[in-house]
Amino acid sequence: MKTRHVAGSRTNVDDKRNLIMAVLLTGLILFGWPYVAERLFPGSMKPAVQSAPASATGAPTVAQAAPSALKSRDAVLRDSPRILIETPKMRGSIALRGARFDDITLPTYRETIRKDSQPIKLFSPAGTQDAYFAGFGWAGDGFKAPDAATVWQASGPKLTPTTPVTLYWDNKTGQMFEIALSIDENYMISARQSVTNRGTGAVAVRSYGYISRVGHSKDPSTWTIHTGPIGVFNGAANYSIDFKDLDKSGTSDRLASTGGWIGFTDHYWLAALVPDQKASFDGQFRKGAGETYQADYSVPPVILGPGKSVSQHSRLFVGAKEVKTLEAYQDSGISLFDRAIDWGWFYWFEKPIFALLHWLFTQIGNFGVAIICLTFIVRGLMFPIAQKQFASMAAMRAIQPKMKALQEKHKDDKATLQQEIMDLYRKEKVNPFSGCMPIFLQIPIFFALYKVLQLTIEMRHQPFALWIKDLSAPDPLHVLNLFGLLPFDVPAFLGIGILAIILGITMWLQFKLNPAPMDEMQKQIFALMPWIMMFVMAPFAAGLLIYWITSNILTIAQQKWLYSRHPQLQQPAASAT
Repeated sequence: MKTRHVAGSRTNVDDKRNLIMAVLLTGLILFGWPYVAERLFPGSMKPAVQSAPASATGAPTVAQAAPSALKSRDAVLRDSPRILIETPKMRGSIALRGARFDDITLPTYRETIRKDSQPIKLFSPAGTQDAYFAGFGWAGDGFKAPDAATVWQASGPKLTPTTPVTLYWDNKTGQMFEIALSIDENYMISARQSVTNRGTGAVAVRSYGYISRVGHSKDPSTWTIHTGPIGVFNGAANYSIDFKDLDKSGTSDRLASTGGWIGFTDHYWLAALVPDQKASFDGQFRKGAGETYQADYSVPPVILGPGKSVSQHSRLFVGAKEVKTLEAYQDSGISLFDRAIDWGWFYWFEKPIFALLHWLFTQIGNFGVAIICLTFIVRGLMFPIAQKQFASMAAMRAIQPKMKALQEKHKDDKATLQQEIMDLYRKEKVNPFSGCMPIFLQIPIFFALYKVLQLTIEMRHQPFALWIKDLSAPDPLHVLNLFGLLPFDVPAFLGIGILAIILGITMWLQFKLNPAPMDEMQKQIFALMPWIMMFVMAPFAAGLLIYWITSNILTIAQQKWLYSRHPQLQQPAASAT
């Protein structure tokens, strides 16, 4: 009796210890989540101020106006003669002073979901609050090159898909410069830079392109989504350089490549320079004065004798990171252009999920319904596995009395107990891990959908029904401020919306239908898990919660049907004899 009392006391102590650990784990998840969320969705950071470094490419650092001298966008646009840009997806103008692409608006995308929201203004001229622009130029020896003050002449008033325009300038000392521009119906501008040497001596000419911007991206870079400097060099995408690196070092390493591209990416937008894909180039990212950042490239210099001309072909992408559009440019020969979207390690799996979801959307016309249909497809494909899971659970339930008996018999010899349990599994042909298979299979699907909803502009501002106006954003209705009736913003950690509550309830119902675990620790964890996940998932995209809620409902329906085929699962475990 004494020995039993001691063993029972040890068991009680273990149970209390397990309970304390469960409470601590729950508290860690609940109260530690804000810090995790801050890592996943960090706020913007102000860059340090450094002087402009030297360039390895030969392209000059483009000067920007000091903050005290900033003007309105409209005022700066009037300071230079311009030619217009007009395509189905792009509006704007090119400044003839400096030959800068510094006025680009995307009329098919809006800043918010409000009906009166303004279209996305992607490029703005130097001297404005959010200056962001690009251009092409020349550097070298023995000639006067065009610069930011140069006023170019234009062959036409408007650049459209059907009306190319050529910019030209004579330096009056023997060299004629031309930039022949054309544009497609999406976001790609093609440029042929030409220089003709009419002088009496040879000159060394190196052409370059640059993209200059002020400040960090308004979309913070996280461990799942990269924003900031980006490019493809020698057949590999580079996401390793960010604004913070440039703040510290002032410049990136020289990025020599044959083929590829270089630029800056925001969450949904991209500005990228695309040199000739068959030629070599030197690329670099740099930190200029104040909060100025620049991506530039140059090609190897050419010695141009009297009466000779040389041309270099390059392109400038300024627009939305639409999956099909990027893929089309990649198919046309731009190396890994679809990697402008940071798909991550599961690129091979996420793109098929996107393709299926986008196809469903084109057939249905509502992304929310498409997500629900995707859930049906996923659960349908996993249904045979779910049947095996339930069969395994039934077998595990059947051998519970024998396991209990072994635990009582070998409670002081864990090694023997483990061996006996493994022998029991082999004898009864039970796989204790088969019940986990559906969970493991859903993890990559769930993560892929998370990335698709977070990354792809096709999901941006897509409505579902009722109050869900943007599936890529969190549920806008929060319980704690009475769905917006009370005049205060709810912290992200406590922003429990209707979808999060439905998620918690459906998960609770799902767990209630499962046979009750015999271990008290497991019971406590399963009882808390739905409400923990309600808090954890609340800040995520509404589309992701819709997927999970639909999956829970389908799982409940599957459980009901499979319980009818395995009624022993709902019967209390028999006692060991």
